[in-house]
This record gives sequence, C-alpha cells and structure tokens, in this order.
Amino acid sequence: MEKQVLESSEERTFQYQDSLPPLPVPPLDESLSKYLDSVKPFLNQEEYQRTEDIVKRFENGIGKELHQKLLERAKTRRNWLEDWWLNVAYLDLRISTQINCNMGGPGPYIEHCWPPKEGTQIERACVNIWHTLKYWELLREEKAPIERSGNAVLDMSQFRMLFNTCKVPGITRDSLCNYFKTVTEGECPSHLVVLCRGRVFAFDAVHEGNMLTPPELSRQLTFIQRRCDSEPDGPGLPALTSNERTKWAEIREYLISLDPKNLAHLEKIQQSLFVVSLDDSSPHATPEDYTEITRLGLAGDPTVRWGDKSYNSIFFSNGTSSAFCDHSPFDAMALITMLSSAEQKIIENEGKWKGSDKVRDIPCPEELVFTVDQKIINEIERTKEMYYEKVSDLQLACYAFTSFGKALIKKRKLHPDTFVQLALQLAYYKCHGRPGCCYETAMTRRFYHGRTETIRPCTMEAVEWCKSMLDHSATNYERLQLMHAAFAKHNRMRKDCENGRGFDRHLLGLLLIAQEQGLPVPELFEDPAFTASGGGGNFVLSTSLTGYTRFSGCAVPMVHHGYGFFYAIRDDRRKETDRLQPLEQQLGGSLPGLTAAAAPWDTSRSGIFPQHNYSPLKLLFPSRCCLIFGKKTHHTQDKIHLPGRSLLPPFACVK
Repeated sequence: MEKQVLESSEERTFQYQDSLPPLPVPPLDESLSKYLDSVKPFLNQEEYQRTEDIVKRFENGIGKELHQKLLERAKTRRNWLEDWWLNVAYLDLRISTQINCNMGGPGPYIEHCWPPKEGTQIERACVNIWHTLKYWELLREEKAPIERSGNAVLDMSQFRMLFNTCKVPGITRDSLCNYFKTVTEGECPSHLVVLCRGRVFAFDAVHEGNMLTPPELSRQLTFIQRRCDSEPDGPGLPALTSNERTKWAEIREYLISLDPKNLAHLEKIQQSLFVVSLDDSSPHATPEDYTEITRLGLAGDPTVRWGDKSYNSIFFSNGTSSAFCDHSPFDAMALITMLSSAEQKIIENEGKWKGSDKVRDIPCPEELVFTVDQKIINEIERTKEMYYEKVSDLQLACYAFTSFGKALIKKRKLHPDTFVQLALQLAYYKCHGRPGCCYETAMTRRFYHGRTETIRPCTMEAVEWCKSMLDHSATNYERLQLMHAAFAKHNRMRKDCENGRGFDRHLLGLLLIAQEQGLPVPELFEDPAFTASGGGGNFVLSTSLTGYTRFSGCAVPMVHHGYGFFYAIRDDRRKETDRLQPLEQQLGGSLPGLTAAAAPWDTSRSGIFPQHNYSPLKLLFPSRCCLIFGKKTHHTQDKIHLPGRSLLPPFACVK
C-alpha cells in the first residue's frame, strides 16, 4: 500500500483518532473459506479432505459459539484485537525479544550527504539527532502530517510511541510505558540517554525552553566520548536487556534491591526521548551494499543499546548509522515516516548545520552510575556470551538491485509489491521444489489503533504459475495467463486484509476466546495443516514491504529454518540479497523471468535482465539450517520440525 502524506497546517496530527472506524470482525464463513484456500498448496487430496471436514465441524459447532462471543467483545471495544495482540505477540514472550523480535535498519545517508568517513561520528550524529528532535517537536505540537491511503485517514496512534517509550520486563508479562504528551496534554520528558563503552549518560535536549542546537549537542557528546576515552569501560549493564524476559525481570528486581538509585536510573532511561548509541565499530558500506551496517545495527554490541527502548539511534565511528527498535509499541512504517522526514531535512541542508555555532552555558551530561555487585557483573558476562552465540547463528545480506525498480514494474501495469512476492514464491519453489508458506505484513491502520494483518502469498494461483515457469513445454502465453491470475489473487488478498477482512487475526481471536473460557484448544488449531501452512507463527518465509523510500529494515525469521525478506522499492532500484546461496541465486533469476513473462510480446526486453542479477531484497536467515548452504543435506524432505518460534502462542507473528 502506497501512503500519501497530506501536508496541511490546518490539521492536527491526532485530530481524527476519535472518528476512525472500529476494527471489524469478518464473517465466520468468509474467514474459514479463506483459510481453507490458504492450506491447499501444502496438502494432498486426502489431507485436504480431512482438513475441510475439521473446518466444517468447527464452523457448525464450537466455532459458531466462539465467533458470537468475539462479536460481543467487539461491541465493547473499538479495537477488539489491540490488547490481545500486544500481549500475545510481544509482552507475553519469555524468549529474548531483543534478539527475536526487535527490528533494525541502516541509515541511507551514504547515498547522498554522508559517505563513510572516520572522524565524522559526532558531527553527523548531532545533525541527525537535531532533525529527529524537530520531528518530536512536530508531534508534540501536533503538526506532523496525517497519513492517508487514498482518501482514507490512517490511525496515527503509533506515532505517540516513537519517543519517550520503553518496555519493562515482568516475571510472566512485560509492560509498556509511554511518557509522551502533546503540548496541550502537559509536560513531557525531554532528555536523551547516551550509551558509550558500556557506560550510561543522560542530558536534557531542551535548555531554557529551547532545543539544543547541533553545536550544543556536539559539546555534550564530545564530553561523553572524551571521558570514555580517558577512563575504563563501564560494566555494560545495557546488555542485560538482551536476556530472556523472566531472567531480565529477576535481575532488574535484584539490581533495584542493591540501591534505590538504581531504580531512579532505570526510570530515567525508560522516560528518555530515545537512546543515542556511540558504537566504536566501523562497518563497510556502499550505496550498493548495506550488509555490514544492517548486521551491526540489528545484532551489534549489546552494551551500547537498550533493547527495551522504542528507538535506539546508533552512530558508528565512520559516520554511518542505524536504527534499532523494540517492536512492541509500533510497526516499521511509523518509524520509517519519521526517519524519512528527518532525512529530507538533512538533504535540504546538505548534511550540514547552517545555523549559529554559539554554545550556551548548559549543564554537562550526567553519568548514570549503577551500583552493581559480582552477581550482576557475572550475569552481564553470561548474557553477553549468550547474545553473541545466538546472533552468530544468523546470516544477513543487504544489497541494492539497480537494473529496474517501481517505475518499470508499474509501466507493465503490475503492482510492485505483488511482483516481489511472486518472485519470492518462484525462487523458493525453484530452490526447494515445493511451495513455501509465507507471511506478508498488511497494515490495518484504516481502523482505530489498527496494526497488522497477515497476507498469505503462497496461493494455488502462485504455485500453478511457478510450475509453469519451470515447465519447458509451457508457452509464454500460458505463463502470462497464470501470472495474471496470481497477481489478481494477491491483490485481492491485500485489499481484503487492509480493509479488515483478513482471516489470521480473526482465527487468533477465536482461539483466545476459547482460552479465556477455559475450553480445550479447538481441533482446527491442532490440525497438522494449520502448522504446515504457517499458522502459529510457523511461516518459513517471513516478509514485509517497508515502503517506497530509501529506508528499509529487518528482523529475524519466525522459524530456525526460515528466511526473512524485508524490502523497499524505489523508482529505480530495490534492496537485494547476496547471490552466494541457493535461494538467493534463484531469486536473482526469478525477477528477470517474471518481467519477461509480463511482456512476452517483447522478448528482446529480457536481455536487459541477465540471470546473474542480484535479487531485490534484504535476506536474513539462520546459518545452521540445511536450507541455506546447498550441501549434501536432506533439505528437500517434506517434514521439518519447527523449533524456536513454534514455541510461541499460535499467531505470534511479530512483523
């Protein structure tokens, strides 16, 4: 979905929140029909008949009762899913959410104002921070533009969570704390937290009613950096946020018991605008290769990021940067809107500060010195070891595909996102010889506090088209007809999901109603077809379009043997993957084939898209899995055990 941002000084950012429609509950028969359609690619005729019988019994039995209770719940809430989703998908998780759920992405500034250059870390950080603070100021004054899709106003509540927000660990469930207020609502914390060399500092970004300028921010960051350069590293307490949630909650309580000042320090971090991370790494980066920045942004030094904060702005020693965020308070598009707004201002000013160089007499940064004992020190070291062991199990590649982009795809009268999704399906089919159950994010922000719904791109139409592309006897005309059918199906699914007529969140609601009533898990959710088709967070392909700007990002796959694809589509380029692995090689070849199939009347065009082209996406996947390396492993077997995310509650798909 392409968003349109309406520039209007007369509108207030949050003025339409109370007039947004409630999230609807789809008809039960419609959702079950769509579910049955989604499992077909993964079942033979006998298996499908069994699943169809299970669905019919559900529809005529317990499903009808659960659906009625869900309708009753929806009458008393403008968003019947909101609380459930926040808890089930995020706050109830006991695994390390920093590793498994957080999202990160590289800053694209190397493409224009800021190529990598040692000695520019502080200078660029200050300009970037200042423009980010200006966006916070816009939100405070409710002057940030309202987003729309066509004529429909989109929910803006997630923008309240960008700043002054932090997750707090709990023994059985975490909590989400938000301290943001608009000007009309009252005072709002205005301090920043800076992490450097395992130490924690804080200073106010507003002095005597005026925001600190880049020269003043430089004075503060330079003070911190010089102090860290001349003194020993700190204990690295932020690393504890990467621990498993219950363990982190227990450690936090113990930390507070050591000294009341520790609680004050933790609360100061929680309330801060956002975290500034000064990272000593110097990642390689070019406009065509963001791999190392992305890897260090998502899974870099845990002592210089607070994994529970809604936004960590990471600045590396060579002037490159990355974002790192807790996923529970918002989805990626809210963050990307903010980052793109700041980037636009940076470009307009050529990456420089063109204001006054005067520095006021402002207080020096305060170091938040925690009282720790040997138990805490030992736990920090243990947590760091666990963290590095787990993130070493990830392979990541982030490249740019420059042969063509959105402009050419739309010229062929094709939807750019559907184009990429079908390329993914073809690549997976070519690599593994079978369909790949796939999750794609759809936004439901047309509704009050709407977040996401699941699109399942692996349809029978997509599979039939994939088969035709590998069938040498199929004509281009036959492939074209099948491709158009696959495009049409995917486009309908996207539209349904965006309009609150998807089925995955509906099924989740029915399951949670059953749990609340103390009823047994309905047979539908224990059917092997449910898991095989991706239900319960078992999608092998976890994907998301991150928009049409320079910004993109990623998170880890849902399952250990899975792939994560997160992609931005621009007029002339996209993000792409390394071509060294089997799926990546197949994806690189799938894009030209897809474009050629779209225009069989002009076969000479296919010469523009050589088979060795890179693919257009970001790819993140675990190196332990046999699906990756193409060695002599049994990666074509039909049955695969689903570790990791399969331990989560059904539908805990956190994209």
